[in-house]
Amino acid sequence: MIVRSTPWQRFRRQPTAMVSLVVLVTMTAACLLSLGWSRTAMRTADLSAARQGPTWAEPLGTDELGRSMLARSLYGGALSLTLGILSAAIAIVLGTVYGLVAGYYGGRLDGALMRLVDLLYALPSLLLVMLLTVGLAPRLEALPGLGKEAARLIVLALAIGGVSWLSVARVVRGQVLSLREQAFVEAARALGVGTLGIFWRHLLPSIIGPVIVFATLTVPQAILQESFLSFLGVGVQAPQATWGSLAADGVRVLSPHGFDWWLLVFPGVLLSVTLLSLNFIGDGVRDALHGRQR
Repeated sequence: MIVRSTPWQRFRRQPTAMVSLVVLVTMTAACLLSLGWSRTAMRTADLSAARQGPTWAEPLGTDELGRSMLARSLYGGALSLTLGILSAAIAIVLGTVYGLVAGYYGGRLDGALMRLVDLLYALPSLLLVMLLTVGLAPRLEALPGLGKEAARLIVLALAIGGVSWLSVARVVRGQVLSLREQAFVEAARALGVGTLGIFWRHLLPSIIGPVIVFATLTVPQAILQESFLSFLGVGVQAPQATWGSLAADGVRVLSPHGFDWWLLVFPGVLLSVTLLSLNFIGDGVRDALHGRQR
C-alpha cells in the first residue's frame, strides 16, 4: 500500500522553508503586536538623544530627532507587511479572474484580453505605479472620513496590486485553456451548471496550487516595490514609516563627516531577511504542491 504524503508534510521536510516560516511568523507577530506601542514611541522625539548609536536602552539607536529606531522599525515593518499582503491580494484576485475569463471563453475575447496584457507588459511597471499613486492620492484624500495617511496606504496598495497581476493572469489563463476541455468540465456543462458554477466549483479548485505559489512570490515583490517607491519619496509620507522610507532616511543623513550606520543597516537587514524568507517559503510551497523536493 502506497501512502502519499500531504503538501504540509512535504513542506515540513524542507529545512530552509521551515526556518523561513518561523522567521516570518516571528517578525510579523513582533511588528503587529507592538503596533500600539511603536506608533506612540515613534512620535516621541528626544532631541538630547538625537542620532545615538545602539545602546542597552535603545538597541537599534535613535534617529536625528531622537526617536527610537526600534519603534520605527517595528511600525515600518507592520506597514510594509500590510501593504505587501494587500497588494498581493489585489493582484491575485485581478489576475485570477482575468485569466479565468480569457482562458474559458477563448477565441477573439481571449486574443483581445491577452493583447492588453502584452501592452501593459511593455510599459515600465514602476512608472505606472508612480503615475497611479500621484493621480489617485488627491482624490482619495479628499473623501470625507478618510485620513491622509490611510488614503496614501490604500493608493499604494491599489497601484502596486494594479500592475502586479499580469503574470498571474497569464499562468491562470494557460491552466484554464488546458482544463476547459477536460471531461469533468464537459460533464458540468451537460448537467446545466452555469459559468460561475464551473469557475467556482471546478476550475478554481484545479488551479489553486499555482495561484498560492504566485501569492507567496507576489508579496515580496510588492514589498520591494513599495520600499523602492518610499526610497524615491513617492511612497508613504512622514510621520508614517516603512522599511523603505527608513532606509531612505538613512541614506539622506550620509555625509563625508560621519556615517550613522544604524539608520541604514537595521531597516535594510529587516527588509532583506523578510524578502528572503518569503522567497524561500514560496519555493517550499511550490515544491510541496508539486510533490517533489530539490
